[in-house]
Amino acid sequence: MTTLTTLVLGGYGNFGARICRALAGDPSQHHHMTLLVAGRDAARAQALAATLHHGARGVALDHQAPGLADQLRAWGVGLVIHTAGPFQAQAYAVAQAAAQAGAHYIDLADGRRFVCDFPAAVHGTFAAAQRTAVTGASTVPALSSAVIDHLCAGWQHIDSIDICIAPAQRAPRGQATLAAVLSYCGVPIPVWEGGQWRPRRGWSEPVPVHFQRLRPRLAAVCDIPDLELFPQRYQVRDRVVFRAALEVGLAQRSFAAIAALRHWGLLPHPERLAGLLHRAGGVLDVLGTPLGGMVVRVAGTDAHGHTRRRAWHIAADHDHGPEIPCMAAILLARRLAAGNPLPLGAHTSTGLLALESFAPEFDRWGMVTDVVEEPA
Repeated sequence: MTTLTTLVLGGYGNFGARICRALAGDPSQHHHMTLLVAGRDAARAQALAATLHHGARGVALDHQAPGLADQLRAWGVGLVIHTAGPFQAQAYAVAQAAAQAGAHYIDLADGRRFVCDFPAAVHGTFAAAQRTAVTGASTVPALSSAVIDHLCAGWQHIDSIDICIAPAQRAPRGQATLAAVLSYCGVPIPVWEGGQWRPRRGWSEPVPVHFQRLRPRLAAVCDIPDLELFPQRYQVRDRVVFRAALEVGLAQRSFAAIAALRHWGLLPHPERLAGLLHRAGGVLDVLGTPLGGMVVRVAGTDAHGHTRRRAWHIAADHDHGPEIPCMAAILLARRLAAGNPLPLGAHTSTGLLALESFAPEFDRWGMVTDVVEEPA
């Protein structure tokens, strides 16, 4: 079997570094994969690669510079894992370059338009190249769809899906992630609610959400691909809502205030505050804990015609929560390296992974999951 040369773009960043450590630290992959840690800063890329061993190399690469496909081809890259966000303002140049170089492509995009429009934009290119491209290989929609498929197996129909992510205050935060979040703060977001599309302002009007192993938190609506993908995929009758719940109430209310300022036209570009808020966020860490998690709640009618409400919870302690967004990309990369093909062409990550495939990753980081039957 040939060795899959895998290039992780943004490889020394918050998520990229975790993916590099996981792929380089997997003994079963050492004969199947060669790792390139890539980013604009050669010294940082090489410093991380030096800690990984097993032939990992750090390389300088600016994905916005011309000649990307030629560079990938010169290095013999067979898989590009794109973690260099924010994706909200990006086009598909990295994916197109991967296809031109004859490489597979996986990204961790969370931008709604980026992910939802991706298959139509690049499917033909990847199908012609006989390669696979997967977008949104992250907590949403890869893990979220796996959870729904598990909770609702055999159901006649689904009435509602409510998802909430609750990061630990102390968990490492990436500035690109923060910029992505701020980009839709206060902006009207189309949400499937009451069986129709309704506008809801991002990060405004937080409501309390309850978790199995975390204290209740205030949570506000966020813009993610699931909001658009799931109503059609699951034929949801009533609503699909995604919220994020920051651990410190003051932080949650600060986002609500930023949303209000943008709505009133007083803060037209809140994403420009990402650097400042990234540096200042640590001030609130003393009020938080290393415990984060997620809940997916579904309601509908099961195979026997009974009304059901079920919830899947995960709790991640010791600031391990940021490992979760990396798991889908890691699992898909291992599958490709082991010679187990994925569907050719371009796809969102929805439905590509079963929930049980995540279980070893949850165990590795000491994460605890619960499935709870709730009163119908």
